Amino acid sequence: MASSHFLCSHHVFLPSYNSFKKSQSHLSLFKPNGSSSFHSNSQFKRIRAMASDSNTPTRRQVEVVYNPEERINKLADEVDKEAPLSRLALFSPCKVNVFLRITNKREDGFHDLASLFHVISLGDILKFSLSPSKTKDSLSTNVSGVPLDDRNLIIKALNLYRKKTGSEKFFWIHLDKKVPTGAGLGGGSSNAATALWAANQFNGCLATEKELQEWSSEIGSDVPFFFSQGAAYCTGRGEVVQNIPPPVPLDIPMVLIKPQQACSTAEVYKNLPHLKFSHLLED
Repeated sequence: MASSHFLCSHHVFLPSYNSFKKSQSHLSLFKPNGSSSFHSNSQFKRIRAMASDSNTPTRRQVEVVYNPEERINKLADEVDKEAPLSRLALFSPCKVNVFLRITNKREDGFHDLASLFHVISLGDILKFSLSPSKTKDSLSTNVSGVPLDDRNLIIKALNLYRKKTGSEKFFWIHLDKKVPTGAGLGGGSSNAATALWAANQFNGCLATEKELQEWSSEIGSDVPFFFSQGAAYCTGRGEVVQNIPPPVPLDIPMVLIKPQQACSTAEVYKNLPHLKFSHLLED
């Protein structure tokens, strides 16, 4: 998986490897017992209070520092002491299309395509903790406008994993969002693949990565790519993934420009002219 290889072995094709190396401090530090400690730059909540003794006129200022992440970590460690791990932080890379050709309009409403997908060093950080809940996952994020219910692909992925495996584990998830939405970068698809992979780790790897990749096509057409080695020729709806050698040097610099406007992938395909697409495959 692209995101798991980033974390575990760094064996993935990166256009900008140096920039990824700089971001490693945001990833979890694995411990032998399977848990991981989260490092965050966010400020803890600080509460200041004034206290005075009735017998003395002087006042003392007391500062209480509340770290909600530490509390969640402690609770997660108590949920299931037999679980392989209780906390996990993963890098979730996005991708670019080196080229994209639309080859056919299908009867099911989707389009066949031929494209070269390639991950880059821009990505989100996903933090998972076991939740004591037996009914639902809890998702939070650092940006507004991202759905936190089962419309989110992360929640869809976790629901799918439980459906396929019978797992009864639920999670607290925090999404540190860096990838812009509506940009065609596959940020949501990458998050879904990362969530599937994470759920599998929490459950002792009940499924193979091949099975995870096959299941992931039920979530979205781009999701299977993120179980590749980082560069792949994708056909079908995008779910047919063929690993290829990296087509560009790993240290090539890249400038990524995202305008303020966002484009819905479904709307873009919906508004394509109804033309014969086969000629687009010709050189």
